[in-house]
Amino acid sequence: MQPRPIHFEIQVDNPERAIKFYTTVFHWSFQQWGEMKYWMCMTAPKDSKEPGINGGLLPRPALMAEKPCGTNAWVCTVQVDNYDAYAKTILENGGMIALPKMAIPGMAWQGYFLDTEGNTFGLHQADVDAK
Repeated sequence: MQPRPIHFEIQVDNPERAIKFYTTVFHWSFQQWGEMKYWMCMTAPKDSKEPGINGGLLPRPALMAEKPCGTNAWVCTVQVDNYDAYAKTILENGGMIALPKMAIPGMAWQGYFLDTEGNTFGLHQADVDAK
């Protein structure tokens, strides 16, 4: 399997305001994930043949740089077949852990790293047994 971006996340100060913005501007749809403060973002219908990926929206977990900074970005997540092996390679090549590996119960293992330039990205390993 070739690792590819499969998911993006938009971190926001006000989820309701951001959902209204993206719904109005791009006609994306959002649905809250259970009781979590996390909304799935569908950029196209599930069976769409158009290129692109879907994502999520969540409250911002850390302070943002002062405006206008020009460096804020959405966080992309890369799907891998062995989370721990890729994490080891990331660390051996100058990357850092941003948020440690965690279970998305019944779905996957997820974690976040910083590359050598300070950019955040996620790793995702599907695993229905994750808990």
